[in-house]
Amino acid sequence: MQKEINVTQPFLPPLEEFIPYLEQIWKNKWLTNNGQLHQQLERELADYLGVKYISLFSNGTLALISALQALNIHGEVITTPFSFVATSHSLWWNKIQPVFIDIEPEYLSLDPAKIEAAITPQTTAIMPVHVYGNPCQVEKINRIAKKHGLKVIYDAAHAFGVKKDGVSILNQGDLSVLSFHATKVFSTIEGGAIICHSAEMKHHIDNLKNFGFRGETVVEEPGINAKLNEVQAAYGLLQLKYVDAFIESRKEITLLYRELLKDIKGISYMEDMKGVTHGYSYFPILVDEDEYGISRDQLYEKLKTFGINGRRYFYPLISNFSPYSQLPSASKENLLIANRAANQILCLPIYVDLSLDEVKTISSIIKK
Repeated sequence: MQKEINVTQPFLPPLEEFIPYLEQIWKNKWLTNNGQLHQQLERELADYLGVKYISLFSNGTLALISALQALNIHGEVITTPFSFVATSHSLWWNKIQPVFIDIEPEYLSLDPAKIEAAITPQTTAIMPVHVYGNPCQVEKINRIAKKHGLKVIYDAAHAFGVKKDGVSILNQGDLSVLSFHATKVFSTIEGGAIICHSAEMKHHIDNLKNFGFRGETVVEEPGINAKLNEVQAAYGLLQLKYVDAFIESRKEITLLYRELLKDIKGISYMEDMKGVTHGYSYFPILVDEDEYGISRDQLYEKLKTFGINGRRYFYPLISNFSPYSQLPSASKENLLIANRAANQILCLPIYVDLSLDEVKTISSIIKK
């Protein structure tokens, strides 16, 4: 049977290293609700990431939904159509209308030059995405937000460990939201986090994810149940021991892909941003059908015949899904670059256990 190679897959640490954590959980008889391992993981992550305050969540989508609640965002939010659909779903669940603007062509993140034209009296925030972990143009976005009195929530699902000029990208904006899904660089199986900048805001967020409780008998506000349990926290603590090696392995794979694909006409990829420490969460390529000879979808299907399962992240655009396609900002004329990217993008396999020989095989098939 042909081996299946997926775009990404989780690293499972040795079982014998995980068992002591489980024994500790059983000994403590504390399975969830801000347990000892949960508290330890928050401390260690804050230190590793270079942030002051972090609040763990059971998944990244609930973290996004709660971040919007924490800042009392309403009305309209300017965002990107080129992301995983959870970005816009978090707005919908808060009864907020997403206003889509186009992306910049080099790194496919929200184009700051398009923001001000989309601002209306109903606009309360901007929700950009650090696509594939490449930082948005944060200085321009933050300057526009300050000028117009808008909040900024960064969807940083891909940006674990990413720094710009030596400073964590997660310190930008009012809040940043991480995903710790099983396929991310750092994982708690399912999970996520909100990064904030004050003890008061962390207290507010921690209340929100625990039904709004303050103490045993007082509910301050309508909250939600989005707590990370102790088993997930234990898995995260173990993953954190390996994460630097994960990132180094992903970097090696990325550099080899670039070397092997650099001379193929019609295939392009993103270089590292200057001054940015990357996490190498994905390796996307863009397929120009006119130059390459076949379409992205034809290449996608061809790779599958060899057991190589790439992913068309992000296709279709969020704005082309039925819940959003009727919005005025979803028109294709408004999102020319995003629509072109969605039709050309293909993320190639990248994960710790992917061998360099397999990278060579994938690249060879693309070259042929």
